[in-house]
Amino acid sequence: MQPAPSASPSARDKLREVLLGSRTFAALGEGIVDDLAAVLELEEVAGGQAVLSEGEVADSMLVVVSGRLRVSRRNADGTLNLYNEICPGETVGETGMILGEVRFADVTAVRDTLVARLRRDPFEVLLRRHPVELNRFFAQAVYQKLRHVPQVAEQARAHTIAVIALRDVLLGRQVADELAAALGAFGRAAEFAGAEVDGRQLDQLEQQFEFLVLTADTDNHPRTRRLLRQADQVVFVAASAESPELSAVEAELAQEQGFVMKRKHLALIHPAGAELPGDLQAWLAVRDVERIYPLRGGHAADTARLARFLGSRAVGVVLGGGGARGFSHVGVLRALEECGIPVDLIGGNSMGALIGAQYASGMALDEILDNTRRFALGGERPTLPLISLLSGKRLERDLHRMFGDTRIEQLWRPFFASACNLSQACTTVQDSGPLWRAVLASNSPAGLLPPVLWNGDLLVDGAILDNVPVAAMRGRLGTPLERRRGNGTIIAVDVDLREQLCVDPEMARLSVWRNLRGFLGGQGGQSPSIAAILYRAGHVGGMHERSRTMAMADYCLEPPVGAFPLMAYRRAAEIAEVGYRHAMEQIAHWPAPPGQS
Repeated sequence: MQPAPSASPSARDKLREVLLGSRTFAALGEGIVDDLAAVLELEEVAGGQAVLSEGEVADSMLVVVSGRLRVSRRNADGTLNLYNEICPGETVGETGMILGEVRFADVTAVRDTLVARLRRDPFEVLLRRHPVELNRFFAQAVYQKLRHVPQVAEQARAHTIAVIALRDVLLGRQVADELAAALGAFGRAAEFAGAEVDGRQLDQLEQQFEFLVLTADTDNHPRTRRLLRQADQVVFVAASAESPELSAVEAELAQEQGFVMKRKHLALIHPAGAELPGDLQAWLAVRDVERIYPLRGGHAADTARLARFLGSRAVGVVLGGGGARGFSHVGVLRALEECGIPVDLIGGNSMGALIGAQYASGMALDEILDNTRRFALGGERPTLPLISLLSGKRLERDLHRMFGDTRIEQLWRPFFASACNLSQACTTVQDSGPLWRAVLASNSPAGLLPPVLWNGDLLVDGAILDNVPVAAMRGRLGTPLERRRGNGTIIAVDVDLREQLCVDPEMARLSVWRNLRGFLGGQGGQSPSIAAILYRAGHVGGMHERSRTMAMADYCLEPPVGAFPLMAYRRAAEIAEVGYRHAMEQIAHWPAPPGQS
């Protein structure tokens, strides 16, 4: 068998090391791996350069030796969708090559990358020489791609993060130092001046560290551009007092070929004593970044949260609805705190949205328990039943008092509330706008309370479709790429038990008078009340989808709160204690604390 075009011995050694270090390729056996390595063509690709193009004939596949590739597609309107990232030891293009299809997407180098290309003719020669082993290998590869199963990363991957100050170089270096220290909780991490690290040195450093933080000298734009090419992710740094307008360095870097392929973030540094973040929307409106992270000077917990997002270890908590049983969420949050499990972003529906919004606002758990109990016991006035049975004015007033004019974008910890959009027949994720309004919409059962108006649509309690909005959290964790590859851990808390709702089989019809006589006689209603019927009707969709919804979470907690009536708001402390004990018992059996390793 003739060898592929020549490459440096070190590059060939690196290729063989990557293949044998991959569980998938190593399963072929050392002899077949050597035959494969002999015909692979090594190519050095600059960051931002396309290696496969949508619509072209798929006559080869690629193995990443070092660096990163990114799969993407452009919509008809020119907007770009970023999908999965291809890392060392992983492959791309084999499905199209084997099936004889055209490319369905573009593949671009995220950073300076070394790839090994297997063309169709050498592949067919190899296939005749090792038919059983290679057929099994590629059949499994095609199956995984068609099933959207992510490739397993067996070997350690170093992750390179460029920190680029928009204007204040000293501030950028300070954030880089703190970020490297925070990433050290997950593996070996180090911070280097980006100008001192070239491509060859970077490859050597990635053998020593799991995380590399490279700081840019923004006064030297050519060096900063080279740094951008070497990075997997970019963290821009600015002080909250600066102008949110696009900086000169951002404008210049945006012209770089691979800029759109990078995961980009903005760390916005606030004074240590700031009560709320500044106008994050003004910063977001003029730049394309995945998320803005408001950080307070001297608050190590804020930097640790940034590190978990960058290191794919963010922890998202989803709290479901369930009336008074939702007080168990307070106990669950207390257990997470005591076990050192961070809550990096939080979302929920109905009672879960109410408690989650207070937690995201920075309120203490005891305060949340008292606030929620008073709110739930406040009552509501009936109204002329043309739109709803209750007016909803008291709820709106008290929520406005609780949260004031705070917007969701002004929270240190990301938050969302889910609601059912009656107009669009879908779940609407409210992650911007007035906090009180988002919580009100999520706590407005259809028929019982009037819908909340949102951009002309009607929003009601989200339990109609999804009472524990794990899918919404999965989407909020990142880009389409992260939804497929994972950006951390999701903990779901479900307190909505499926209770029996039926009557005596001999009963021919429901009777108002029979119910009334039962109540007056101290025996309770003989048939379901209007509250029970409306509650079940509003939750039937979420109950139907419960198994699928909870399967999307990494950890599920279901506190045993069935003994508490839905309206047992005066027993808030008892219910919270049940949630706490259940969470502590379950966490003790979790294999690894989320967000900590």
